[in-house]
Amino acid sequence: LEEVPLEVLRQRESKWLDMLNNWDKWMAKKHKKIRLRCQKGIPPSLRGRAWQYLSGSKVKLEQNIGKFDELDLLPGDPKWLDVIERDLHRQFPFHEMFVSRGGHGQQDLFRVLKAYTLYRPEEGYCQAQAPIAAVLLMHMPAEQAFWCLVQICEKYLPGYYSEKLEAIQLDGQILFSLLHKVSPVAYKHLSKQKIDPILYMTEWFMCAFSRTLPWSSVLRVWDMFFCEGVKIIFRVGLVLLKHTLGSSDKLKSCQGQYETMERLRALSPKIMQETFLVQEVIELPVTERQIEREHLIQLKKWRETHGELQCKSPPRLHGAKAISEAEPPTRKALEPVPSIIVPPGPAPVPKARKSKEKSREKGPPSPANGPGAEGNGAPSLARELLHPQVSPHHQSKESLSSRESEDTYL
Repeated sequence: LEEVPLEVLRQRESKWLDMLNNWDKWMAKKHKKIRLRCQKGIPPSLRGRAWQYLSGSKVKLEQNIGKFDELDLLPGDPKWLDVIERDLHRQFPFHEMFVSRGGHGQQDLFRVLKAYTLYRPEEGYCQAQAPIAAVLLMHMPAEQAFWCLVQICEKYLPGYYSEKLEAIQLDGQILFSLLHKVSPVAYKHLSKQKIDPILYMTEWFMCAFSRTLPWSSVLRVWDMFFCEGVKIIFRVGLVLLKHTLGSSDKLKSCQGQYETMERLRALSPKIMQETFLVQEVIELPVTERQIEREHLIQLKKWRETHGELQCKSPPRLHGAKAISEAEPPTRKALEPVPSIIVPPGPAPVPKARKSKEKSREKGPPSPANGPGAEGNGAPSLARELLHPQVSPHHQSKESLSSRESEDTYL
């Protein structure tokens, strides 16, 4: 694993805090700098907050205050609830959040996935959404994870989780076409063996490699994915195919269809290693324009063979910049929410001022103005601080209140 020196990590944290506190300016004028910093890796303490800003889910939440709580209280469709319930224990079973049945991690995962089936009943639930939601829950509370999932499903990977999986089939053909340019040897071998892309790339793309790569590599890929969009997913897939099947030496042990599929299911740890993979992904020359050009070509072929697409998904947006331009944030939407809220009350009077006021007073103070008077409907500040009213946000079922500041995760 690549160990980042502590001093470097602190410098990165400081830079990211500055960016997050002035996000709209950075996104408008210094997007390239944001992209470079995402490629270096987001500091772990700020990753959850950064993903929310990059994906636009922070803005989405502010535009829909209370929507998640409303969905959370609804019973949900029984046909989806049973399937979700069965999938909970399969998501990262050795992670401390999800290790115990009925634990807070599994409860929050159930809430997020159930809320999505109510938010998009026409889509319902797809099993590949569970690992995506689980990774998000490791970095943020349930409400934020829900809106981040919404952005992934609607902006980054639209149509991926629809019933017929048409979007993923189209992207499989796009990947295969791009492979012809990136690695002709691998392309020729897969063509000869008649291996359809849907057989090896479905889990890669639908789960955004969360069930394929080592954990450190998953996080680095997601940092870039949230910033640059689906081209990162394509690049990772192309790098894995190129380095697994891209030379005659590597193909000696993959003579048949079965051996080739086994090799793609058991990828070499070396090519999945964080530093190597990230560098290869950054350097691979595959752009959004190429992906969209191939998309139009494959869409035309699809219509000729299958007819019109049944899934009417929104157009795909390529990363944080495109999402920000499509839905520009208001100043309020990007304001950090304070973690500690002091209850309202009269401001304390400075001591020097108090003594002057007392010297001017004639006679003893009236009971109404005395320090112990609270019967006139104006409780003292001391009482307010000792017995503050319980905020409704602290009554949430979540392990961490979703309305607390993202700085809770620092």
